[in-house]
Amino acid sequence: MVKDIICVACPMGCQISVDMNDNGEILSISGNTCKRGDAYARTECTAPARSLTTTVKVSGGIHPVVPVKSAQAVPKGLIMECAKHIASLEIKAPVKIGDIVCKDILGTGVDIIATNICPEA
Repeated sequence: MVKDIICVACPMGCQISVDMNDNGEILSISGNTCKRGDAYARTECTAPARSLTTTVKVSGGIHPVVPVKSAQAVPKGLIMECAKHIASLEIKAPVKIGDIVCKDILGTGVDIIATNICPEA
């Protein structure tokens, strides 16, 4: 089975073809122009992950929400569950950039961190 993907590891946007066997093992990768493309294709075909950005409710702050992001990529299959969990959170002001809003979300080992400030009202 051949899976065609567009690489997003660098601005080149190479069209990469990944040849896989019936067990999902990678047999060959072609079309990449750099090593990052090879690594991206392997990850995308075996364990895809994405960065997660959203907002968290803030109580007692000058803003009702603060933007947050995942410190590392989260497994793609858990994105919606992570987003639902984050939507259920409410943190107290003040919030500083880099504050950990949720440690080890859903047991992934990934922290959710604030990307802006929210002073107290």
